[in-house]
Amino acid sequence: MKDFFDDCKYQTTALTPRLQLKKDGPMWIWEPTPPEKQTWGWFNYVSYWVSDCFNINTWMIGGSFIEIGMSWWQALICVAIGYSVCAVILVLNGFAGAKYHIGFPVQSRSSFGMYGSYIPIINRSLMACVWYGVQAWIGGQCVFQMLRAIAPGIVNIPNQLPANTGATSKDFIGFVVFWLVSLLFIYPPVEKIRHLFTLKCILLPIAGLALFIWSIVDAHGMGPIISQPATFTSTSQATWSMVLGITSSMGNMAALVVNTPDFTRYAKKPSDIVWSQLLTMPIGFLITSFMGIVVASGSKVIYGTVLWSPLDLLAQLDNRAAVFFIAFAFALATLGTNLCANSIPAGADLSALFPRFINIRRGGYICALIGLCICPWKLLADAGGFLNFLSAYSVFLGPIAGIMVCDYLLIQKQHLVVAELYKTQGLYTYSHGWNWRAYAAYIEGMIPNLPGFAGALGASVPVGATRVYGFAWILGFLVAVAIHYGLSTIFPPSAATDRPGTETVDEIVYAEYKGDDLEHASKSST
Repeated sequence: MKDFFDDCKYQTTALTPRLQLKKDGPMWIWEPTPPEKQTWGWFNYVSYWVSDCFNINTWMIGGSFIEIGMSWWQALICVAIGYSVCAVILVLNGFAGAKYHIGFPVQSRSSFGMYGSYIPIINRSLMACVWYGVQAWIGGQCVFQMLRAIAPGIVNIPNQLPANTGATSKDFIGFVVFWLVSLLFIYPPVEKIRHLFTLKCILLPIAGLALFIWSIVDAHGMGPIISQPATFTSTSQATWSMVLGITSSMGNMAALVVNTPDFTRYAKKPSDIVWSQLLTMPIGFLITSFMGIVVASGSKVIYGTVLWSPLDLLAQLDNRAAVFFIAFAFALATLGTNLCANSIPAGADLSALFPRFINIRRGGYICALIGLCICPWKLLADAGGFLNFLSAYSVFLGPIAGIMVCDYLLIQKQHLVVAELYKTQGLYTYSHGWNWRAYAAYIEGMIPNLPGFAGALGASVPVGATRVYGFAWILGFLVAVAIHYGLSTIFPPSAATDRPGTETVDEIVYAEYKGDDLEHASKSST
C-alpha cells in the first residue's frame, strides 16, 4: 500500500483529484471525504437552503408566471409542486453521497461506467457555464442600479449597440463590472470565502422583505394584488401554462438535483440530509417565489404593467439609499449563488475531465469565460424566453437524475464498493468503461422531449410535441428510470450481482486509507 501512495502526486487539497500512476496508465481519482471533513449536520443543510433560496433568479421565476398571465394563486401552485417534487428527488439522489462520502463525478461512475460518466459530467459542467452567464447578467443589472444610486446621470449614457443585440450600453456597464469582480472570488478556495455566504444569508432576506413590504404599501394593501385575475383566454391555455410553470420550477433546480452528492458527501450521517432538505428547500423557495409573485402583481397595480424582474422595479424607485442597499444585497446573493452553484461545480467537473491541464480554479475561470460567450442577455430578454430556457435545461438533466436514483436505490440496492469506483478495470467498468443500459435509458429519456425542444428553439412542430415538452423534466426522469430498471433487470450488470457484501461502510470507503498510509496521504496533500 505504501507503494501506492509513493506513486501519487497531490494537488493542494484533499478535495481535488489525485493522480494515480499505474501500469494501466494515469487515472485521476476523487477520494472520499475524510472523517474530519464530515462536518455537515442537519442544521447546516437547513442554513444552506435558506441562503440559496433567497436569490434573484427564484424571485424572477415567480414574477415571470404573473407576466405570462397567471393569477397569484396559480403561480404559487406551480412553485409549490415543482420545488416539492425536486426536493424528494434531490434527497433520494443524495443518499449515496451521504453514506459513502463521494461526490457527483465519482458516484456517476457507478451508474454510467468509468468512462461513460464523462458525458453526464460534461453535461452538468456546460449547464453550469450557461447558468454562470445568466447569473452574471442578472448581477450586472444589480450593479448598474447601484451605480445609478451613486451617480444618477449614468442613465443618460447613449446606447451604442444595435437594436437586435437585445441589450444596451448601460446594461453592459454593470455586466462587465460584475463579471470582473466575480473573477476575484473564483481565485480563493471555497473555505476562504465562507463569510460571503453568511453575509448573503443576512442581507438578502432583509432586502427582499423590504421590497415586499414596499410593494404592498404602495399598492394599498394585499387586496388589490390578490384580486387580480388570470389573463388566460381559455382553460386549456391556463392548464398548459401552469404545466410550463411547474416544469420551469423544476428546471431551476435541475443542476443541483444531479450534483447534490457534491454537498451531501460532507454529511455526518445520511439522516442529516432528509427532513432538513425535504422541508427547508420547498418552503424556502416557496416563500421567495411568493415575494416575487406579490411584488410582480403589485407592480401591475402601481405602474399598470407587470415588472417580473425586481431589477426593473428598482429602476422605478427614486429613493437612492434604498435602491443601493437592495441592489447591493441582490448583487451579493447573485455572486454567492454563482460561486457555489456554477463556477465551483463546473471547475470540479472540468478538472475531472482534463486533470492534466485544469484544476478547480482554472475550471472556474473557464466557466466564467463560457458564460460570457453564450450571450445571456438574450435568454433574459422576456419572461417567455426565460421560461423556455429553464424547460430546455430540464431535457438533458432529468434523465441523468433518473438513472442515478434508479441505479443506486433499485439496481445497486444502496450498496456501492467505493474502492472499485477508482479502478479503470473493476466492478464498474461495464462494457469497456460504458454502461450501455444507462445510455439507452438516457437517450430514451430525451427522445420524447426533443421535438418540443426544437419547437422552443423556433422550429415548426405539432402542438402535441409542445404539450409533451411541457413535462420535460419529470417525463425524462420517469422514462429513464423505467428503461434503466427494465434493461438492468433483463441484463443484470456485474456491479449489481458480483459485489462483496460483508464490509461495513467505513471498511469499504477507507479500505485503502488507513494507518500510516492515511497519514502519509494527508501530509502529501498539504
